[in-house]
Amino acid sequence: MEEIDRLRDDILREIGEVASPEALEAIRVAALGRRGRLTELMRGLGTLAPEARREAGAALNTAKDDIAAALAEATGRLGRAARAERLAGERADVTLPVLTGETGRIHPISQTIDEIVAIFGEMGFLVAEGPHIEEDFYNFTALNIPPEHPARQEHDTFYLPPRTDGSRLVMRTHISPVQIRKMLAQKPPLRISVPGRTFRADHDATHSPMFHQVEGLVIDRTTHMGHLKGCLIEFCRAFFDLEDLPVRFRPSYFPFTEPSAEVDIGCSRQGGELKIGPGGDWLEILGSGMVHPQVLRNCGIDPGEYQGFAFGMGIERVAMLKYGIPDLRTFYESDLRWLRHYGFLPLDIPSPVSGPLQGTQGTTAGGAA
Repeated sequence: MEEIDRLRDDILREIGEVASPEALEAIRVAALGRRGRLTELMRGLGTLAPEARREAGAALNTAKDDIAAALAEATGRLGRAARAERLAGERADVTLPVLTGETGRIHPISQTIDEIVAIFGEMGFLVAEGPHIEEDFYNFTALNIPPEHPARQEHDTFYLPPRTDGSRLVMRTHISPVQIRKMLAQKPPLRISVPGRTFRADHDATHSPMFHQVEGLVIDRTTHMGHLKGCLIEFCRAFFDLEDLPVRFRPSYFPFTEPSAEVDIGCSRQGGELKIGPGGDWLEILGSGMVHPQVLRNCGIDPGEYQGFAFGMGIERVAMLKYGIPDLRTFYESDLRWLRHYGFLPLDIPSPVSGPLQGTQGTTAGGAA
């Protein structure tokens, strides 16, 4: 028994002093391998008397268990030490200056949002925000959208799992719920612009399941359709930096406005190239209208005393038109080459007066329509 105890203590001491995984493996093989010291002793048990064999076998099993536990502990210790050494060698000092030769770029979506907000800000519009996940009331009911409307169907809208009462929250399909929340929370007059993300079940070269919109809302006692037209004409000409940009309003229908109008801007398609400006052709870019009286009532506002207008546009769409980006999907592919081409330098601050800024790609949008 003393020989077994002495062998066990020697092996445990070697394991405790080991400094590398390779040395640890050598100790394991020398102790427990096919020709290991402990293995040889176990093979000699057959030559012992029954009583001695029983005692020696128990001692050898105990020694084997102790050595196996020590090996496992040493494996973990060496692994932790190796990992710590590797992490120390890979540590990055975030206080060091950025490497020269690689300048960060502002994404065209962020730049376009800043430009739109700046233009409407000059007109007195304040920025408002709201949640991405909405109640059915804010997203549909309060906006005069009936239960049978196609926009409520699951092939067009992302719903969350039903709650205990059977109702379901919805990923907002437009920015209009923010207008409802604002009208419920604040008495007129109101003048807000609302940029943000929206979600619809659609995906192709001109549609994305997540995209950005900006909407505007004006509510007071005197606002009329002429104010709506003047506001949007000035916005279109400032955004595209074209003083003679033709703008027209076509009658349309939206459940939440009456009367409603689509807004078109002038363009040319000569030679297969789309160019914004005078040219004898038209391109639709946004929807608008006077706020429906029922929507005002749904928000606790007396339509006999107040009226107003609202409008909305897709931010990706106007960005594609202004900067000549042909495919909507490239906005979200995280391609640095694309961002270097279409992105903006940090000092390209949006101007509400001059329209296109230094570093933009011009107003030609070949194929973006």
